[in-house]
Amino acid sequence: MGPADLSTWLLTAAERGNPDTGLDRRHPGGVAWSRGNEARPVVHGAAYFAELLERIGAMRAGDLLLFTDWRGDPDERLAPHRTPDGRTHDGDRAGSGIGAVLCRAAERGVVVKGLVWRSYLDRFRFSETQNRRLGKEIQEAGGECLLDMRVRPGGCHHQKLLVLRHPGRPQLDIAYAGGIDLCRSRNDDAAHEGDPQALRMADAYGANPPWHDVQLALRGPVVGDLEAVFRERWEDPAPLSRSPLTRLRARAHGEDTHADRLPPQAPDPEPCGTHTVQVLRTYPDRLFGGYPFARDGERSIARGYLKAVRRARSLIYLEDQYLWSPRVVDCFAQALRAHPGLRLTAVIPAVPERDGRLTLPMHLIGRITALNGLRRAGGDRVAVYALENHAGTPVYVHAKVCVIDDVWASIGSDNINLRSWTHDSELGCAVLDESADGRPPADPGGLGDGARSFARRLRLELSCEHLDLDPADGGALCDPGAAFDAFAASAAALESWHAGGCRGPRPPGRLRPYVPPELSSPARILATPAHHLLVDPDGRPLRLRRRNAF
Repeated sequence: MGPADLSTWLLTAAERGNPDTGLDRRHPGGVAWSRGNEARPVVHGAAYFAELLERIGAMRAGDLLLFTDWRGDPDERLAPHRTPDGRTHDGDRAGSGIGAVLCRAAERGVVVKGLVWRSYLDRFRFSETQNRRLGKEIQEAGGECLLDMRVRPGGCHHQKLLVLRHPGRPQLDIAYAGGIDLCRSRNDDAAHEGDPQALRMADAYGANPPWHDVQLALRGPVVGDLEAVFRERWEDPAPLSRSPLTRLRARAHGEDTHADRLPPQAPDPEPCGTHTVQVLRTYPDRLFGGYPFARDGERSIARGYLKAVRRARSLIYLEDQYLWSPRVVDCFAQALRAHPGLRLTAVIPAVPERDGRLTLPMHLIGRITALNGLRRAGGDRVAVYALENHAGTPVYVHAKVCVIDDVWASIGSDNINLRSWTHDSELGCAVLDESADGRPPADPGGLGDGARSFARRLRLELSCEHLDLDPADGGALCDPGAAFDAFAASAAALESWHAGGCRGPRPPGRLRPYVPPELSSPARILATPAHHLLVDPDGRPLRLRRRNAF
């Protein structure tokens, strides 16, 4: 795909709408992406953690390790919980803990720098203590991990980024971005039996909630772009928190509150693949003084989706933790109304992560409203599914993946809701592959873009897992219509088996049709304002809110 073709799918620097960032100035000619990369999806936390354990263990003095995270649990093990034959084992508890791995790297002379969201109080089921503990351990080992509360009120830093640079060995440079935090519950694999080191969730998920997630491994020039994303936040001169009380508590705990200088950024790694990658972000319109790199906020994730969805003609495939907010899903609804051949398949959690009397309706109301809008627009061309493992336990879908017409693909920390598109800090990567996938249909969207290898392989890999198909048989799913029908047939068979009392062999597949629960009128009335205020707030400037623009 040439530059003109890329600009039909990807944002130009002007379209990003953030003149304060240095990210796009790294590329000449108004281009807002990097070419010649190798992008590789890493499906499941167990695969990602095992890769981190190996790569961080190989780093040596003078190498650079940068990370951002929403939550960090120092005792969460990076080693797999299961042997290759499927048996569970305890592994090396101390040696593979995230804190221990990062601390050993710092002790070897690796330059370790981290930014973790400070979090709200633990009594509200947040991670203040764990995040502070991780920062303290890294600090004592000679690294630096700051607790960053430079967010909009009620917001958080939700980016999950890790950059590994190797001066003198640039061929080893790699970055990871996506949905997987360095914390409990994430170390699950394709069997979806859950992480023994689990966080408390809704009762439906059991003691060890099964967890589905995706990260993106990136090599090539885009590593420099992602390092620049970290540096912008690290070099922000604003205090880590505006709250005098938080500053006093930080002082009482002996926290490091001042970022030390980073070594100069090394030249970008050489091109090594066929993938063009665009780094997309959300930063809010931060009240009473914005970020120096995004004074009016940045909503390039929202803008990237809006531009790509307008080109959708055949199939939008989504995996998302939330999929709510009518103001966000309206772009999908408009595409469904405009193009009668367009289908939408979404895989979401069966149950929100919290099931309290007050919290459950707050989380459900946005999803119910959004899905009703999608179904009004697309009718039976909209199919929404939940996942379960082979024991019948729901799988919590934490992945944030979108594939459009097997051309444009996105993996990130951002969910499809107003909070992720406007309010919290988020980080995603859109990938366009210059390598075509020639299997029929060669051009699903019919716009001349052709099916692209990365996007199609990502969709097929995820689909084969959900359908219990051997990847070698996944070629039958290349056709978007056949894939849409295969999901429907598999989910119907499994639903029928459950309705029949689970008698006889369990049908293959893990998909269940998602049917939103009913909420009473009083519950809707009470839940709606709480949803907008607490669950899915709006971080846009007032002028954009009035027009529902991003």
